[in-house]
Amino acid sequence: MGLGAGVVCAALGLAVILSPFGNEFERTQGLDWLFKTRGKATPPPGVAVVGINNRTGRMLDLARLPRDWPRSTHGMLVERLVARGADIIVFDMDFSRAKPGDEDADFARAITSADRVVLFEWLSAHRERLVSANGQDAGWTWVEEKRSPTPVLAEAASAIGPFPLPKIDQAATEFWTFKSSLGDNATIPALALQMKALPYYETWIALLGQAGASGLDALPATAEQLRSPDDIKALMQAFRGIFVNDPSLAERVGWRIDAQPDDKQRQLLAALATLYGGPDHYFLNFYGPPGSIPTIPYEDVLSDDRAPAPGTTDLAGTVVFIGYSDLFAPDQPDRFFTSFTGDDGVDLSGVEIMATAFSNLLTQGNVRPVALRTEIAIIVAFGLVAGLSGFLLPATAGVPTVIGLAVLYGVFAQWRFNETSVWLPLATPALVQMPCALLIGLIGQYRLKRHAEQQVTRAISMYLPENIVQDLTQREFDPSEVNKVVYGTCLATDMSGFTTLSETKKPEELAEFMNSYFDELATALKRHDVDITEFHADTIMCAWTSAEPSPEVCAKAVGAALDVCDAIERFAAQRGRLRLNPRIGLQDGYFYVGHTGGGGRMAYSILGDTANTAARLESLNKYLGTHVLAAETVLKTPDGLLVRPLGDILLSGKADATPVVEIIAKSATATDRQMALCSKFSTALTYFREKDWVTAEQLFETIRAEFGDDGPSQFYLSYIRGHKSSAPTFDGPAFVKMTEK
Repeated sequence: MGLGAGVVCAALGLAVILSPFGNEFERTQGLDWLFKTRGKATPPPGVAVVGINNRTGRMLDLARLPRDWPRSTHGMLVERLVARGADIIVFDMDFSRAKPGDEDADFARAITSADRVVLFEWLSAHRERLVSANGQDAGWTWVEEKRSPTPVLAEAASAIGPFPLPKIDQAATEFWTFKSSLGDNATIPALALQMKALPYYETWIALLGQAGASGLDALPATAEQLRSPDDIKALMQAFRGIFVNDPSLAERVGWRIDAQPDDKQRQLLAALATLYGGPDHYFLNFYGPPGSIPTIPYEDVLSDDRAPAPGTTDLAGTVVFIGYSDLFAPDQPDRFFTSFTGDDGVDLSGVEIMATAFSNLLTQGNVRPVALRTEIAIIVAFGLVAGLSGFLLPATAGVPTVIGLAVLYGVFAQWRFNETSVWLPLATPALVQMPCALLIGLIGQYRLKRHAEQQVTRAISMYLPENIVQDLTQREFDPSEVNKVVYGTCLATDMSGFTTLSETKKPEELAEFMNSYFDELATALKRHDVDITEFHADTIMCAWTSAEPSPEVCAKAVGAALDVCDAIERFAAQRGRLRLNPRIGLQDGYFYVGHTGGGGRMAYSILGDTANTAARLESLNKYLGTHVLAAETVLKTPDGLLVRPLGDILLSGKADATPVVEIIAKSATATDRQMALCSKFSTALTYFREKDWVTAEQLFETIRAEFGDDGPSQFYLSYIRGHKSSAPTFDGPAFVKMTEK
């Protein structure tokens, strides 16, 4: 069962991660948690953002919206950035609409002079209905359209590219490096990386040749031959094709890159190998809240009288990304929700995400989800261990163990993420499998405990009355509370001929025989709602109890006595020649029920004169040749029964005589012979009680002659003849005195 619990937890985890919902769940919950717990990380040096905010226009005495600014302003910005040593300048702005006059030309001259500017190419996508030649509806298709910068600007730029972001619920988590739907066009982060690595172009080509790459002859021999954005675009498409067609090339060239002595060169060439040999999209590794990548206000770069931001005076070797980035306005345009969106609602800007994507490529520090097979192995292992622990361990140990396991795994996953940016599944183990393991474990523990309690209850119920079992199992046990004096009717019975029977059977055979015998009798007793049943060797002592004297408990006992007689006769009949004489005694009154014993061993027993008298009445059957004898007080309402008063009998060990009656049968089944016997016996008993020994003897003799098998008549006849010489002289009715049990 414990293994089953583990399998259920593992299967549930697999169902989650393999479902369409699984990736989204891990992204929105697991990855989000990893980012927030890690907090802000240090971005690589050499990357900066020049941000336009809602104050920039006012500070520069320009219009509020950048689209209304003269393009010469951007040209001036390029000149300032070049002067401060910027290595690559990337604009995340739409320049597809021409400006009047010489504005575009002025901006183009600055771009051409800089020879390091990458411009943004707007990419839009939409669904479009298809119509067949005959005008019929042919379904839908997905259409992507590029909107390039104006021709004069496009011609001046070093490279042009799009920056599409998969946007899910206004959140950005991934970026493309190559857009397959555009013929493997490189996106801006990839373009910026290639531009950054151009100084090492000849070394790169040489390393590819050494690694056995094919198709290099068709490529430019030097970087100086790359004169236009189309040249860069074609070059990157060629490199991408070479690596895609030779999957092991990235590894082969990587060995040679590792041998390069210059750290900067080695970093850039390794990033290129990963770019061209890797997938076409990556998960973004955010460095923190907005502004984590050094951000310089646009106006600060252009204002001679404004002190530069700390650390931004020298931009030598820096790749600068320019776009709208307001660190304080929640309603800034081009914004994306991320794990670091704060309570103030300020999202990460598109240009900072662009800079983040470039930084990830440069350092190969993007978030890397583990392979699907590894994820499956983790989910299965965690589910099995958590499920087994939760089910097999006691709740006091299982709950902390499962929670501790989840915490330890979470700490490990967080450490791997912080140190290596490896993304292990977290939400599914923590939010799905751990609760599942706890729930299954607690339910399993409850069921096991419940089963154990039921087993104990069943075991106890074999030795104790049901009401006592309920007290023991349903509330705190206090032995003194089950000890009490109650009113009730006791029934005693034993097996005739037990001594002889025990001599003829082996111990195990005798035990099996007696258990069958007792089971038959106990079934009859249960039908009459017996409260307490004791078994001793071949005897049964049982009782029906109530708080006060009640005819109902007497009636139940009498009914049970008749059923027990039938059960004994039926039991004997099923075993052929076996002869068993039913002998039952009934007495009502007050008696003790509770624990008796010592030395730490107790038995639940019936004690008192009532029980003792019932046992004496049961023994009296042997002398009277009867089956069921009861004290007269038991039959307060003998309706429906044929009973025969047998007189007052002083039982052995008793101080007072007990009026005894014989319960012969139910009235509905009584025979005429039985009723005649009762009538004649009553007359004879009357003369006996009046001490008319002669008449009584004659009447009992007559009964014996007519009913030769009547035990009570034979008993009284023998008693009279044995006591004629010592007839009682006391006043009051005569009674029988028993000297034996």
